[in-house]
Amino acid sequence: MAGRVARLDARARRLTEAFWPGPLTIVAPATDAGLVCDLARAGLDSVAVRAPAHPVAQAVIAAFDRPIVAPSANRSGRPSPTTLADAVAETGPSAAVALDGGPCRIGLESTVVSLLDGPPRLLRPGAVTRAELERLIGPLAEAEADAARSPGRLARHYAPAAPLRLSADAPGPGEAFLAFGHAPEGPCVFNLSPTRDLAEAAARLFAALRAADALQPVAIAVAPIPQDGLGEAINDRLRRAAGYVG
Repeated sequence: MAGRVARLDARARRLTEAFWPGPLTIVAPATDAGLVCDLARAGLDSVAVRAPAHPVAQAVIAAFDRPIVAPSANRSGRPSPTTLADAVAETGPSAAVALDGGPCRIGLESTVVSLLDGPPRLLRPGAVTRAELERLIGPLAEAEADAARSPGRLARHYAPAAPLRLSADAPGPGEAFLAFGHAPEGPCVFNLSPTRDLAEAAARLFAALRAADALQPVAIAVAPIPQDGLGEAINDRLRRAAGYVG
């Protein structure tokens, strides 16, 4: 089905065999079949394709029997919803139907890789890590050349209303705190992972940001997160939520 809308080369085939269905999006040249309209492609000559692993998404695709356009269920720039309740709070009456597949297991958006002319580019880090990709298709180039082809590349994105203070050892007065590992006690403290597990931290990140923001703190302080493996994706979301371009 993906091959009907995107020209998938040998590199793409290696990635789909390894990671589909799963959290990997591939940006490739669009085919001439006209199955994806200009609006869904933002007027670009490329298209982003992914095969989700969730059984509800799989069932919807099977029932529809053709590719589905699937934007995120959040307003532009806001933290992504990882539960049905958060998605409904974001979309309100704009969504006619809501399907509840339970809380998101991974919690972060998919990894996005560009496979256009030239070397492959990592447009957005995610659960499929840089190291896993490079083992199959070689070194990944910088993203800037193809940045407009991926969502989540705004200078301020995934952002709560409260400002973020990153790499904080402890919360300041009036701040909520997203801890990682050891954490102080308090009603404004949300621990992403008491055991310093990056997968657990990723799954809890957006829900914790939303819960902290609901307290209307003066700011949200976030403990340092390691950069290795899945930490690259977590730190990417945090930098963009704080207003930094990473």
